Amino acid sequence: MQLNHQLVPKLKNLRLSGILATLDVRTQQAIAEKLSYVDFLERLVEDEVERRAQKQLELRLRRAAVDLGKTLEGFDFSFNPSVNRQQIFDLATCRFVERHETVLIQGPAGVGKSHLAQALGHEACRRGFDVVFVSAARMLGHLHGGRADGTYERRLLTYTRPDVLILDDFGLKPLPPAGPEDFYEVVNERYERGALIVTSNRAFTEWPDLFQSPLLASAALDRLAHHAHQIVITGDSFRAKGRRRGGERNGPDPKA
Repeated sequence: MQLNHQLVPKLKNLRLSGILATLDVRTQQAIAEKLSYVDFLERLVEDEVERRAQKQLELRLRRAAVDLGKTLEGFDFSFNPSVNRQQIFDLATCRFVERHETVLIQGPAGVGKSHLAQALGHEACRRGFDVVFVSAARMLGHLHGGRADGTYERRLLTYTRPDVLILDDFGLKPLPPAGPEDFYEVVNERYERGALIVTSNRAFTEWPDLFQSPLLASAALDRLAHHAHQIVITGDSFRAKGRRRGGERNGPDPKA
């Protein structure tokens, strides 16, 4: 179909150029199915709405910085039976986001903590929420730099403004100077105002020891524990499983 040369700039002027991608197909469909003008227009509008929704999702995922491959569809629940599938799928409804609650995921390295956290972030993006995924160490380093150049308040907004903040690997590295205070500031600003997901390979009972200040530890952890969904994962490492499979494919090491 040859488009009227005047139609293209008009659609672009109205920011409806996405309609051009399906206009030819929809026109042929309208002819074949003898659609009314209203039905034809409705399908074109549906195409444009879907295109815009997809672009918005892609933008939210890009801003979130989550791994696009870390989804619930791609998580192997059968590998570690300790993962409560029902609990995860209940969290995936994102009611915890609407209620500004916290999700604490604890377990040894490689059991899928980051995968599940990012998968929940992915689900939140699908439902229109703004998400930020960052390692706890990187966030604290970023905030510490803000103290030096006077941008602390602006940097703090990076972590307090999103609907969902995902802090990965809390406690993997020692908290830097002013780290306990910065961590408390983020938790306090988000408390009952924004959802928070924290992953850690440290047992929850060890978290107070990560703070140099018992007072800050008590204040931060009290807010974290309130309205919190706790997930404890035990079992084998997915990465160790992959290494074992690789070794089986390659055969025994002659040097072993």
